[in-house]
Amino acid sequence: MRYLTIAAIWGGAAMGLVGLWFTWDMPNPATAVTSARRPAIMLLDPAGHLVARFGDVSGRVVLPGQLPPYVPAAFIAIEDRRFYEHGPFDLQGILRAGVFDLFHRRIAQGGSTLTQQVAKTLFLTDQRTMRRKVQEAFLSFWLTRHYSRADILGIYLNRVYLGEGAYGVDAAARVYFGVPAARLSLAQAAILAGLPKAPSSLNPLANPQAAAARALQVLDAMLATRAITPDEESQAETQLADAASPTSRTSWFALWLMQQQGGAIPEGEDVTLDTTLNAGLQTVAAAALDSTIALKGAAMHVSQGAVVVLDARTGAVRALVGGVGDREGYDRAVLARRQTGSAIKPIVWLAGLRAGMSPSDTVFDGPLYLHGYHPHDYEATYRGNVSMTEALADSMNTAAIRILLRAGGARRVIAVARLLGLDDDFPDDATMALGSGGVGVLQLAGAYATFFNGGNRVTPYGVTAINGVPVANPAPVPVVSPVQAEAVAGMMRAVVTGGTGTAAYIPTLFTAGKTGTTQDYRDAWFAGYAGGDIIVVWLGNDNDTPTNKVLGGTLPAQIFKTIAMSLGGA
Repeated sequence: MRYLTIAAIWGGAAMGLVGLWFTWDMPNPATAVTSARRPAIMLLDPAGHLVARFGDVSGRVVLPGQLPPYVPAAFIAIEDRRFYEHGPFDLQGILRAGVFDLFHRRIAQGGSTLTQQVAKTLFLTDQRTMRRKVQEAFLSFWLTRHYSRADILGIYLNRVYLGEGAYGVDAAARVYFGVPAARLSLAQAAILAGLPKAPSSLNPLANPQAAAARALQVLDAMLATRAITPDEESQAETQLADAASPTSRTSWFALWLMQQQGGAIPEGEDVTLDTTLNAGLQTVAAAALDSTIALKGAAMHVSQGAVVVLDARTGAVRALVGGVGDREGYDRAVLARRQTGSAIKPIVWLAGLRAGMSPSDTVFDGPLYLHGYHPHDYEATYRGNVSMTEALADSMNTAAIRILLRAGGARRVIAVARLLGLDDDFPDDATMALGSGGVGVLQLAGAYATFFNGGNRVTPYGVTAINGVPVANPAPVPVVSPVQAEAVAGMMRAVVTGGTGTAAYIPTLFTAGKTGTTQDYRDAWFAGYAGGDIIVVWLGNDNDTPTNKVLGGTLPAQIFKTIAMSLGGA
């Protein structure tokens, strides 16, 4: 008896030490419920709609009874269909998962209940260790003793992580669908319910196809639990493709704003930025670039591009696409500097006008030898005496250099470029007229605005207010006479009506612009005006390898036209 007592004492002590080892760093559940989150930075469009966000988002607290019945039912069906029948653990589910995993010889199915998931979400990390599982068990018991089933379900629905920084169904509903959780459709609810398994890779912004496929599994589970009828499932299935499609592709624009406004954003608190972004136009621009590269990139040996759409009157950036693919990577619309080719010529022509020339003045298009430099036109033949308008429309290189010389040389043209906001280094020689200097896509858009707004230089901007406090963006500055600006715009109109840019012509919309192609076809541009906006498109390769003879008047002009045609409804 004495030895049994001693064994019991030492056994109890050992059990206590084991329990202490498992729980010594376990969080206090009473205080962990109010754990902190990363501050959220939310970007709104001019109409006040959420278009992008950084950090964590917690939506409004919604009780299960405030939601359409199919919303909580979707999560229960796919995550814990016996939620109302078991305690903190589902022994039947654990056994089923164990058999399934044993059969597949890997961990393929989990057995966690919603209560266990709440315990992990509120108090623990995703670390897979024995200590964490034991702590999860203790905390699950604590939750069932202090909260009802409805309370636990409510906590889960308001705190579960659903990707893209969204915590809870209301935040996720607003992030993915632009509606509060109370207005979710069955198809949208199924998409959200499918996210806890892999929120980063299954959400509709990351992978619409995977989100829709996972939602089908949720609908099947809801049908199996009789949460919905076969007709309701069929109707929801027909809506999945649209529900899973992202409403906009805004990350390039958001990335630019975060880089531009980082110093002005208060730290440690939620921030709302009112922006100039048109989400629909952003989607059109990104889709036009992506589809062009996807369909023709391999054949034409072009892998990258960038697009900027900017309000010609104010400089407000309405869309910005920094590349194809790695949307959070290198922003070619803002950071890259590429040779412009003939897209610089409107500035050369403006310098000619400022030197006393007029659009009807003649300039000679013919062989030119200049200190060993022998430029030539793209076409093998020369046209002789032509007007300035004809020379720009057909992008005549020898005429461009002669206009540069009549304007006072490269330095005079560079001064005009500076006047319009182009501040990079340019070559102080005749090649300046043919676009041997590098500029940025966003920069060039700002410079072109001057031709279509009466001669004002604009500074591109994207934020109008921070937390409701207006931001003082630079106002347009008159730098060119309205007559000269209108004259250049008129000559660029001839480019699309009968010159190198006819692929950008739209019968029902005034368009004007200029093509640009650099040496060995390394860069292809179309920059122009449509519907009050400047649209600049660049195509090329990051490693500066030549394309397969892509001209500015082909793919870039076609992308320009696609975007321009959407402006009527943008």
